[in-house]
Order: sequence, then structure tokens, then C-alpha cells
Amino acid sequence: MTQALLLPHRFKKIGWFILVPATILGIILAIGDFDTEWFSTRVFAFFSDEINSGQFAEGGKLFSFIHTNVTNTIIGVLFLVGALLTAFSREKQEDEYIEKLRLSSLLWAVWVNYLLLLLAFIFVYGFAFLNVMIYNMFTILIIFIARFNYILFQNRKGVTDEK
Repeated sequence: MTQALLLPHRFKKIGWFILVPATILGIILAIGDFDTEWFSTRVFAFFSDEINSGQFAEGGKLFSFIHTNVTNTIIGVLFLVGALLTAFSREKQEDEYIEKLRLSSLLWAVWVNYLLLLLAFIFVYGFAFLNVMIYNMFTILIIFIARFNYILFQNRKGVTDEK
């Protein structure tokens, strides 16, 4: 991973500060124990295909203002910003090992993500598949961050055990 594409190390702390609450809110929202009706507002949409009375509206609206609940949007944006800052910020000491670990973790995350997606294609049907596709947008970053930081933790733990 070219170091020119990495953000400065200070963004990692900001990323964790955004990512952790966004993840907690996202889990609460996914479980469904969170009333978000008060967070509806008018927003600009490039394209909107609103659902009216359980039926999809005829056609759709292009470049218009719509009234909608923005909770999912805000939590999703916060999660993505936090995850991107966390995943793609330099470590304090960025060396060849970290670069190799970053690349292998990214490759590993892509493989695991698409294996899970393949399983979902085979075994998940109906409206549940739409939920799988929504969560799939986030899984590469989640898997990458988890694996990269786990291996870094194991490496640092091994170094302190030897001293």
C-alpha cells in the first residue's frame, strides 16, 4: 500500500472516536430497539423511488427534494468515515512489515467478504437478502480493521513477552 495514500497517524484516533459510537448506534438500529421517527427531514435526492402504502411508486423522482428519515444515512456516513479514517491512517512507526500486513489484511478481508457474499447468494432469499447486501457494504472495512489490528496486537504482545 503506497504510503502516499495513507492519512497521518492523528486521524486514527479521530476515526476510532467516530467509529465506536457509530457501530453501537448501527447495531441498536439493526436490532430495531431505537425510535428514529423524530429524525425525519427534507433532503435533496439524485433519485428517489419512494414506497407508498407498501407499493413502489410508479417510476421515480430525479433530482428532487423528498421528506425522509435520515437516521440510517447519518449512522452509515459516520460509520464509513470512522472506518476509513481508522483503516487508512498510518501507524506511529510505518515500516515494511506494517505495509505487508496492511496489504495481506486487505486481501484477506476481500476474500472473506466475497466468500460470505457467495454463501448469502446460495442460502439467503427474499427480503433478508437485501439486508445482507446492505451489511455487505461495510464488511470489507470491518474485517480489514479487525484482522489488521488483531495481528498488530499479537505482534506487539509477542514482542513484550520476549523482553
